[in-house]
Amino acid sequence: MSTATATVVGKAVPSAAATEATAPTRSGRVPIGWLALLATPVAAGANAPVLILPDMARSLGVPTATATWLVTAFAWAMAAGTPLLAGLLRRRGLATVLRLSTALVLGGTALVAAAPWLPVALVGRAAQSLGGAGLVAIAMSLAGDARRMGVISSGFGVLGAAGPLLGATLTDAVSWRLALAVSSVAVLAVPAVARYARQAPPAQGRFDARGAALLIALATSLILLPTTPLPALAAALVSALLLALHIRRRPEGFVPARLLRSPLFVISAALGATLSTSYFTLLFTVPSLLQDRAGWSKGAIGTGQMVTLLVASAASWLLAAASARIGRTAVRAVLISVGTAAVVTAALATSGPLLLLAAGAAAFTATGANATLSVHASSATTEAQRPTAIGLFALSYQLGGAFGPGLATLLVLG
Repeated sequence: MSTATATVVGKAVPSAAATEATAPTRSGRVPIGWLALLATPVAAGANAPVLILPDMARSLGVPTATATWLVTAFAWAMAAGTPLLAGLLRRRGLATVLRLSTALVLGGTALVAAAPWLPVALVGRAAQSLGGAGLVAIAMSLAGDARRMGVISSGFGVLGAAGPLLGATLTDAVSWRLALAVSSVAVLAVPAVARYARQAPPAQGRFDARGAALLIALATSLILLPTTPLPALAAALVSALLLALHIRRRPEGFVPARLLRSPLFVISAALGATLSTSYFTLLFTVPSLLQDRAGWSKGAIGTGQMVTLLVASAASWLLAAASARIGRTAVRAVLISVGTAAVVTAALATSGPLLLLAAGAAAFTATGANATLSVHASSATTEAQRPTAIGLFALSYQLGGAFGPGLATLLVLG
């Protein structure tokens, strides 16, 4: 959803998924431009509310803090929908997921456009996000190599960076409802992608529905921790216990036991979730801090944030390109040190440029983590389980897109 969105939005380099789920019909692969158009608009849609939460709140008759549920719902649906729709892609093929995702994006957009109350808008945002998760899963499965994946990841960063200013501009010119419709631009790529790719035979074996349901229950409980700590903590503990018991009974199910025993996967997923959370928290707090501490206008904030995040996205692409040469330990050291500096700077800085620097550093680490740690996570298991590792890493990463707005509400917006 975001850069990472990025926020939206974090995926990994596909491997087995590319051959198991879909494949190009021609000698060449699907043009990367179509894949980028299919996947990246969801990042702009995820970040469009950053500067317009007060406008949305006034229109729906709710406090600004309550309006952040529109962001949380989008992030939750993306986090939960990514592993589910990636699994559906593997089992049912591209055509089914492409149709379903397109319908969800368009239907959700229509609901948001017409919603008179917050609950209806929440349903629409969740549908938009679920559809976007499916389109992203398709694009990632068809990308085929790290270089093409880097183009898509950079696209997430660019559109995620432009999302806040684009949302503010469309809101001032027309309505916040149009601002929340930008992710639907992705459907323009659907006919072209459908022409280039064919379906593969469905995967064998029984789908682990119980494991999937328990994982989603755990993710939902974790997402609610910033807003309802005690009930969410209790639900998370119960869900984690039930999921652990289920994994013992079915170690090759929706959450493979092999992955949880892999230090490489666990460290990659945990670090990715931490850096994503930091980024999304600063994404929503820095605009308020720029206004309160530095007296910047909304237009100046949007422009400054967009430029900063664009530079951060370009820098993260350079890190991803060099990651194979410098090694895993060096990559982690860079991400941790820069991420820590971003949080400390945001907490202490009073000048506008320093606050923007903090936001850019957080964006660099989140986008860099998405591009590099996802590769580490997917290499932690067998070829057959790599698509599962990619989906579970993406779930961990995208939890940050849900934690961040909740923490921002506690720290600044509330």
